[in-house]
Amino acid sequence: MPIRIADTRDEVRSPERRALLETFSFVTQQPQLIHLHTEEFSAVCPGTGLPDIGTLDIWYIPSDRCIELKSLKMYLFSYRNAEIFQEPVADLLFEDLWTVLLPRYMRLSLRYNIRGGILTTVHIARGNLEDLPKEIQRLIP
Repeated sequence: MPIRIADTRDEVRSPERRALLETFSFVTQQPQLIHLHTEEFSAVCPGTGLPDIGTLDIWYIPSDRCIELKSLKMYLFSYRNAEIFQEPVADLLFEDLWTVLLPRYMRLSLRYNIRGGILTTVHIARGNLEDLPKEIQRLIP
C-alpha cells in the first residue's frame, strides 16, 4: 500500500456529518465552562492505513446553546473510518462544533497516542477571554 501524505479535509468534510450534531437551548445568568472529554476518538492515518486513537477535550462557554451528548458521540464515531491526519481532523471538529454552537468561547485539544515515540497534541481556541469573569478565565487550561 503506498503511503499517502495529504490533507484530506476536503474529502472528509461533510454536511451530513455536521448534521449529526444536535443542540438544545440553554441560557444562564452566570457563564458556565463546560468540559467534554473522551479517550476514544479515532480516525485512520492516511499515510499508513492504521487507526489513530486519541484523547479529545473540548471546553466551551455557551452563548445560548449546548451540545447534545449522544449526537456528539455519533458525530465523533463517524470519523472512525475516515482517513485524515490529526491536525486537519482537529480543524474539522472545531469548525463543526463552533458552527453549531456559536459559543462565547471554545477550546479543543486533540492528543493522539504516541506513535514512533512522538506525542502530538493539537490545540485550537476562539473567543474573547477578556469578556469573561476572572473566575471562569482561571478554569480554562
